[in-house]
Amino acid sequence: MPYSNTKGVIIFAIILAIGLGVTYMAGLNGTQFGPVSVFFLCGLWAFAINWLGFIPAAIKKTEKFYDLVGAFTNLTTVLLAAALSQPLSLRSLLVTLFVSIWALRLGSFLFKRISTDGGDRRFDEIKIYPLRFLNAWQLQGLWIILTTACAVAIITSGTQAPLDVFAYIGIALWLVGFAIEVVADNQKKAFRANPNNKGKFIHNGLWSWSRHPNYFGEIVLWVGIAVMALPVLSGWSWIALISPVFVILLLTKVSGIPLLEKNADKKWGGQEDYEAYKARTHVLLLVPPTTA
Repeated sequence: MPYSNTKGVIIFAIILAIGLGVTYMAGLNGTQFGPVSVFFLCGLWAFAINWLGFIPAAIKKTEKFYDLVGAFTNLTTVLLAAALSQPLSLRSLLVTLFVSIWALRLGSFLFKRISTDGGDRRFDEIKIYPLRFLNAWQLQGLWIILTTACAVAIITSGTQAPLDVFAYIGIALWLVGFAIEVVADNQKKAFRANPNNKGKFIHNGLWSWSRHPNYFGEIVLWVGIAVMALPVLSGWSWIALISPVFVILLLTKVSGIPLLEKNADKKWGGQEDYEAYKARTHVLLLVPPTTA
């Protein structure tokens, strides 16, 4: 069915309104840059970079650098926030460092993966419709805005709050979550690189304790950033707490676990070993497998 241009324009406008609305409201009590807040400028930046990335992608009808642009936008968004919010507190410096490390690691990992796989089948039906493809990039801009909201709120708050119990708990959560995500991704990468595992599902390492340990790590690290943000939030900046809620809903209800579970069931559903793995292993939480 052809993609309706009217529908596409409406979706584009809704995504833009949500993203800029959140950044406008969250930035009201934060650092200002001329007539607008730094937070709002970060929202504009996130969308603008993805609009620019869409142009060559649409011309070539390729999604191969979609994730790379996403990582670049995440990185430069927090760096822009930091550059326009001087001087920075130690909390802000740490958050800037954490998000930068996360963006560089995830971006390079996803780019290598799509280069190896040759493409991303999620875009097969999207990239042939320019407006629909544009909205995929627009959604990436919104994803960046909402995901990094707590981080940008900390950086642009202007509050020089010393490190406290919230900071230390948040730092610990981020380190644990990041470590889990990196280990899980590397374990799956090594599993897929072994030709003996072709057509099989991974169920060793962290994947024996969770069917999606990388997503569990992702959620934990963003919860850590949110905890770090608690002492510096005030007024409308509390809206930034949409960040961990958004990450959890996205990964557990929308494009993460539901899609992967559906694909896995198509491949291995009905196989005794796979069904046993599902029965004993939690879909998300990293917990010891149950025994019959």
